[in-house]
Amino acid sequence: MSTVPEGANGSAKSDAGELQAIEALQAKYQSMRTQLGGVLVGMDEVIEQVTIAILCKGHCILQGMPGLAKTLLVSTMAQLMHLTFRRIQFTPDLMPSDITGTDVLEEDRTTGKRVFRFVQGPLFGNLILADEINRTPPKTQSALLEAMQERQLTIGGETFRLPDPFFVLATQNPIEQEGTYSLPEAQLDRFLFRIHVNYPNREDEIEICKRATTEYSFHPQAILSAEDLIRMQQLVRKVPVADHVYDFAVNLVRMTRPEEKQLPVSLAEMVQWGAGPRAGIFLLLAAKARAILHKRHHATTEDVAAVALPVLRHRIIPTFNAEAAGLSTDQIIKQLLGQMREGSAAPNRLRAVAR
Repeated sequence: MSTVPEGANGSAKSDAGELQAIEALQAKYQSMRTQLGGVLVGMDEVIEQVTIAILCKGHCILQGMPGLAKTLLVSTMAQLMHLTFRRIQFTPDLMPSDITGTDVLEEDRTTGKRVFRFVQGPLFGNLILADEINRTPPKTQSALLEAMQERQLTIGGETFRLPDPFFVLATQNPIEQEGTYSLPEAQLDRFLFRIHVNYPNREDEIEICKRATTEYSFHPQAILSAEDLIRMQQLVRKVPVADHVYDFAVNLVRMTRPEEKQLPVSLAEMVQWGAGPRAGIFLLLAAKARAILHKRHHATTEDVAAVALPVLRHRIIPTFNAEAAGLSTDQIIKQLLGQMREGSAAPNRLRAVAR
């Protein structure tokens, strides 16, 4: 008589299947990086963060100076994943109907009657590049909220489902403030990541100049389909997370809130508002996706710490004291992570969690 418990074989096969799927996802990711390397130079960290966001069904803000290939990155990733790419240039005169779509009055040639026909706007795509999103008024920015959260649009009392998958990758210019509009906190909270795109190092910049001033060309090939991507997104949610990793993520988020009285003494007067519960959810989802990309089958506190900056930097509002002291949100987050690693500020003193 077999001593294997009933259902154990099925469970083992399921686990083996998930492990194979994780390995296949990691192989696809490496292929994507190879293809992207033929188009882009020196953007490994940004590529990883954008990939993590896509695997988590999340939206991103790409913040950086002009000319750092933000648009090229987004359009190339859409091509590699065989997704419908739409680029919207946000301007001060852009109206909500310009991005959602509008009803057009037409004459029906068979009946001679005039009827309204809905013409879809550029939001009806898989990968949406919202270029310079802070250049358009809040009225148009708010038109994105329903699309980002619900993956649908309600126009004229009728609801239209958006394609699946659906992502908004927005860009912001950090230096030109004239003629810009700050994004509302409610909208910022819908973005999984706020990614900083920095200048390339000297060697990478030389390679960029060589490619741009010669006959160099590279034509990336599609690696994934939309169906493959949806299966990968489902796989991310199956990655196991231990209880101490949940504790680490939640404790980190709660430390950012002044009312919790858990901020280090050096930061007590530096934070006006902290992160909400959505930050903890995004920390754990992003940690799961990062674990897969790094060839691991479970998420760790290291993964949570690695994604803390892009998840939290737009959810913490510093005080005037912090701005006067030149203390950025990134520096605040790094100090909190340091406290977590030492265990001195964690509510339940989990000293070994962050190590």
